[in-house]
Amino acid sequence: MTEVDHVLRNQVAQVNRLVTRLGEQVGQVSGQVSAVGAAQQQTQSELQQLRADFLAFARRAELTANVQRAETRIGVIQDQVDHEFGHHKTIRRTAVGLLQAFDVGLVSEDTVRTVSEQLMIQTPRYWLAPTLVALAAWSADEPTLCERAVEEAFRRSPERTSLFFALVLRRQGRQHSAVRWLRHYLLTQDPAALGREFAVILESISQGAFGPVGRELLRATLDRWREILLQDDQARAAQVARWRAEIESLRTPSAAGRFPRLSAVSPQWAQLDSVLSSAGAQQAVLTKYTALLAQESKPSERLEDAIDDILDRLVSEYDNEELPLRRDLAFNRAVVEHHGDVQAARHAVDVDSASLEETLDILTVQSTAALNPAAIGASTATQRLAVAACQEWFADAHAGFSRDYRMAQPPDVQAAFTATHTAGTKAFNLPPWYGSFNTPLETLEQSLSQHWDQHMQPFLDALAYPWKRQAILLGGVLLLILLVIGQASVGVALFGAVLVALIWGGMIYLRSEAARKAVESTRQLLERARNDSLHQLRGAAAELTDWQSAYREADQVEPATREFIASLATAVHAQSPFDGRAVRPGPDGTPQGDAK
Repeated sequence: MTEVDHVLRNQVAQVNRLVTRLGEQVGQVSGQVSAVGAAQQQTQSELQQLRADFLAFARRAELTANVQRAETRIGVIQDQVDHEFGHHKTIRRTAVGLLQAFDVGLVSEDTVRTVSEQLMIQTPRYWLAPTLVALAAWSADEPTLCERAVEEAFRRSPERTSLFFALVLRRQGRQHSAVRWLRHYLLTQDPAALGREFAVILESISQGAFGPVGRELLRATLDRWREILLQDDQARAAQVARWRAEIESLRTPSAAGRFPRLSAVSPQWAQLDSVLSSAGAQQAVLTKYTALLAQESKPSERLEDAIDDILDRLVSEYDNEELPLRRDLAFNRAVVEHHGDVQAARHAVDVDSASLEETLDILTVQSTAALNPAAIGASTATQRLAVAACQEWFADAHAGFSRDYRMAQPPDVQAAFTATHTAGTKAFNLPPWYGSFNTPLETLEQSLSQHWDQHMQPFLDALAYPWKRQAILLGGVLLLILLVIGQASVGVALFGAVLVALIWGGMIYLRSEAARKAVESTRQLLERARNDSLHQLRGAAAELTDWQSAYREADQVEPATREFIASLATAVHAQSPFDGRAVRPGPDGTPQGDAK
């Protein structure tokens, strides 16, 4: 009997050791799984960060390389421009300088002729050189040489030659002859393919360079050209699109910072943000163009000075043969200015492309003078007149812009909530919940809270320790001990059963208690997440109310902006300060005639 007891004690001890070892192994495995999960998550985060760092480094390297290539290219192109067209600059500076020298009589006719002939020899293809020879012959009263020089200038560039002589004659007070040259220029023009020098015409209108007669001639011609081109629906649509782009460019920045909760929970935030940004453009448009019209132009005190400025604008224009190099140079400079961003540079060059196009239609010239006067060298006075001339396109673009953003306002703004929380080795994924803000807030809160409870409780139940199953297993083991060992010794069987029950039951209790604490901790975590979701829902509802107020306030400016645009048709038609002014009065106080 003693030997049997000894064997039974050994078996019970072995069972006890096995149970203890099993518990330790379960604990170790659980810890290893947690460590592996944490390590895996950390590794993924590090890999993502490494990838982001690598892409950022590659992008910086690409931008730096783009800047270096652009700087190198700028130097090469500039050298080529200076080598091939540098002599044009000399003539450009000389042209207006000679005219100013005529005013004060500091340069003799022989000197002018000598300088002009030298420039003619140095630039055998440039249109401005023979015009200077013509001026020298005209001042020396040599009609044969003057006629030949004019013919040569016309052969090289009839448009610019006509404008040049028109401006020179007007500068000398010979208004009748100047208008005749201007009419000759206009009759040869194609309104669908005007040269880049036509921007000078707009400048002449704003400065009154050709007096009332010339102004009416220009206005009548421009009106006729506009009527012809506006018969083409595509041409009209193209100008409306340009003004639409102008209005779009004045949209206010994103308001996500003002409405952080609404932007975080609403799937319609992108639409809401776009609508509010567009509505904000109403005030920006009104402010910009009100300031433009209110800005006072300060013309030169003398008409000669104003015409000198226009002449300088005319003669400083690049010839068409220079344009390919100028386009390449402008693009590479834009690359440097945008720190290597090729796309941004290309967009910037496209915006200013009017100054580098060989021909433009009259509609595009007027829109460019209004929207980007620097691209064609237009003054503020010219811009104001151009804005008035484009009033119809401006109004159409504004009406379409206002209509579109109002229609884009979503009729139903929703809130969406999803959540992922890690509890131990398990992740709780809250299924998506959607609610409409058209529903009362209390109903939304109740629905969201029920949605959390519905999916949170099964997850918490799954985390609980399965003590019932363990208790059933323990009961089976105890019954087996009593049945097997009890046949030999009831006392030993009872002792063994009690011992196993104490050890195993203790382990069940400890693990159940640990699981209970984990479940309670997870419950608190998820309840905090649920409460946070409810707070975000309330905050988003409040911010939606604020958004609606901000939108109404911004959109209320639309009628004032619409009325202002409508008023442009009659707001900028005052005469130029130079209209009707006599230039170079003679001894009897009357303007000089057109003797030559």
